[in-house]
Amino acid sequence: MGNRRRLLRKRSKREAVVLDEAELRRMSPAERARLARALAALDEPHPLKDPRFRRSMRLWLALTVGGCLLLAAWIGVLAVTLPRNFTSGAWRGAWVGFDAALLAAFAATAWASWRRRQPLIVCLIVTATLLCCDAWFDLTLDWGTQAFVWSLMSAVFAELPVAVLMIIAARRLLRLTVQVTMAREGELGPVPPLWRLALFGPAPRPNNETSHDRGGLCVGNDS
Repeated sequence: MGNRRRLLRKRSKREAVVLDEAELRRMSPAERARLARALAALDEPHPLKDPRFRRSMRLWLALTVGGCLLLAAWIGVLAVTLPRNFTSGAWRGAWVGFDAALLAAFAATAWASWRRRQPLIVCLIVTATLLCCDAWFDLTLDWGTQAFVWSLMSAVFAELPVAVLMIIAARRLLRLTVQVTMAREGELGPVPPLWRLALFGPAPRPNNETSHDRGGLCVGNDS
C-alpha cells in the first residue's frame, strides 16, 4: 500500500499542468524566456542542420567564389581591351529598358510597403542598387560633356540619398525581424550585428547544452 502511494505521488509530480495567462504574467522575464526556448526546442530541427541544405550551400559557395575569380580576370581584360570611345547601336533601348526596370522596382517597393509584406526588404535593396547603378552610368557616360553637371546634381541630391535611405530602411527591417524572432524564442538582450547572425536568425544551440541554458524550467504539479 505504501509503495502504491509513493508511486502515485511520483506520477502526480510528473504530470504537466496547463499554464494560463495569469500564471505566465506572474513569471519573471527570465523564466518566460527559458520556457520559450524549451518550447522552441521541441519544434522541427533547425533548417541549417538539413544535409540537403548544407550541400546546396556548399554548391552556391563554390559558384560565388568561382564567379569572383572569373569576374576579377574579366575586369582586367576589359581594362586593357576596351576602347575609350564607342558608338552604341541600341542606346535608346538600353536606357529605356533600364529606367523601366527602375520603375518596376519602385512600384514593387511601394506595393510591398503598402501591404506590409516581407518582400519589402528585397525590393528596398534592389531599388537602392539600381539607383546607384543609374548614378554611376550617368556620371561616367556624361563625363566631359555639358550634361555632366546635371548628372552630378541628380546623383548627389536625388539618386544616392534615396538609395542610402532605402539601405537604412532595409537594415532596420532586418533587425526588427531578428528582434521579433529572438523574442519568440525567448532570447533576451539586444540584437547583435547582422554580420554575426546565422542565416536564419540566432545561431542554433549546441546539442550538449545544459538543461538550464536551454530553458530547463520545471513545470509540474507539486501536490
